[in-house]
Amino acid sequence: MKPSDLHLLSDLQLVDRILGGDSQAFRLVVQRTERLVAQIVGKMITRKEDHPDLAQEIYLKAYRSLGGFRFQARLSTWIAQISYNTCFDYLRKKKLVLAGDLLENQEEEHPLLPSAADEGSIEKMMVQKDRAALLESCMQELPPVQRTLVSLYHQQELSYAEICTITNLPEGTVKNYLFRARRQLQTRLLHLHKKGDL
Repeated sequence: MKPSDLHLLSDLQLVDRILGGDSQAFRLVVQRTERLVAQIVGKMITRKEDHPDLAQEIYLKAYRSLGGFRFQARLSTWIAQISYNTCFDYLRKKKLVLAGDLLENQEEEHPLLPSAADEGSIEKMMVQKDRAALLESCMQELPPVQRTLVSLYHQQELSYAEICTITNLPEGTVKNYLFRARRQLQTRLLHLHKKGDL
């Protein structure tokens, strides 16, 4: 098979070729997933100088663990899960706040789900170039896990099921974290608007 035809291969075929020693096939996997990996690493880890080492560690883990991949999710989702776990472990070793406090008990009985208005306003800002940078700056004030969830849901447009697989969080927790993150972003943006910065 010509290298130019590798992009036609399925996840299963790519994994078979990689396990058979085809380095070009693994390069293609990196190309297919590097944007998603960069998003996760970039949202969870604020020290940019650590990003290259973490990305290298992620792909090394993926390569070494590829024989155990069971195709229960897409290959990109599996690599995203490795990325999330690697960053999570990094932050835990640094003893940093990862997600913020869980919602109060009464909210477990009546879960706060993201409203369509919340989702729409954030998504609109992400496509407005003049405000996207401001929104990105405000996102840096969120805890790492919430930043990552907002990115996976709104920027990468992953489903709740995929996000739950990547983060190993229950769907209700993912939705609640997203709700809180959007509310915090809206509060911050409203404050900037009142100050005249928006």
